[in-house]
Amino acid sequence: MRFKAICLIVCSFFVITRIANAESIEICGELKQGELILLKNVPAIRVEVANNRDRKSYKADKNGTVMLALHRDAPEKILFDAVPLDDYVTHYEVDVAPGIWDIQKIDGVEQSKVTPVSAEDLAEIYKEQSEISRVLRLSSNYEYWKEGFVLPVKGRISGNFGNQRIFNGTPKNPHSGTDIAAPEGVKVKASGSGKVALVGQNYFYTGNVVIIDHGYGLHTIYAHLKEAKVKEGDFVAKGEVIGLVGKTGRATGPHLHWGASLKEVRFRPHSLLNMKAKQCRKISGKWMGEEAENE
Repeated sequence: MRFKAICLIVCSFFVITRIANAESIEICGELKQGELILLKNVPAIRVEVANNRDRKSYKADKNGTVMLALHRDAPEKILFDAVPLDDYVTHYEVDVAPGIWDIQKIDGVEQSKVTPVSAEDLAEIYKEQSEISRVLRLSSNYEYWKEGFVLPVKGRISGNFGNQRIFNGTPKNPHSGTDIAAPEGVKVKASGSGKVALVGQNYFYTGNVVIIDHGYGLHTIYAHLKEAKVKEGDFVAKGEVIGLVGKTGRATGPHLHWGASLKEVRFRPHSLLNMKAKQCRKISGKWMGEEAENE
C-alpha cells in the first residue's frame, strides 16, 4: 500500500508538471493580418489552426518552435491547438489586428491579361495555377528557414502585399506578394537557403518564376523574371543568384514579385526578415476545456 501511495504521488506530480508546462508558450511577432509569427516553447509536435484558412497543421521543431502565417483576411481571433504525442491538447486564442490595404488602379495592361477569354489563355492559366499550387502544398522536413532571410533585390516598393489592384477598371484578387521595382537584368538573390521546388517558364500571370522550399511548408516565390539561373532540385544558399529581374507575364514594367507562403497561406514576405528578432510575449491557454486568456 505504501508503495502504491508513493507511486500515486510521484505520478500525480509528473502529470501536474506536464499540464503546467503545456499551458504557457511564447508568441513572437506582430499579431496582425498578413504577418508571420513564431510560437516558442510549444510542448507539442504540431499546432492545428482551425479558422485562419481552412484547418491547417503546422509542425513543431525539436525545440518546440512553430511558424504560423496569418492570412490576409484572418479573423479577429485565431484559435489553435497544441497537439503533443499524448492526449494533453492545449487550446489557445489570440487577437489579430486588422491590416491596412491600399487600392491601386493600373491602366494600360494588355486586356487579354486582365479578362482572358480564349480557350488557350484559360488552359495556360489552369496549368500555371495547378503547378504552383502543387508545389505550395508540399511540406518537407528541411530546416533551412532557421538560417534567416534577406531581401532578394534592392529597389523601390511598387506594390505591397494585401493591396487590391484594379486593372483597366476590373477589380482583381488582393496582391499576394510584394513588388520591388528594379532595372531589367538586375540579379535576384535567394532570400533564404533551400531547395528549388519549381522553375516555371512563360506562365500567363507570373511569367518566368522560381519557387524555393525552405522546409515545414514555407516557400518563397520570385516572379516576372527575365530568366532563371537555377533548375529544379538545386540547393541554393541564402544570397545566391537565382535569376534576373524582368517583366514577363502580367507586368507593365521590370520588377520582382516577391512572395511568401506557409502551408498555402500567403503572407507579407518582409516579415521573414526579422525572424530572429521578433518581440515575444507569453500567453496561457486552456487544457481540457479551461478558458484561454492572455497574460
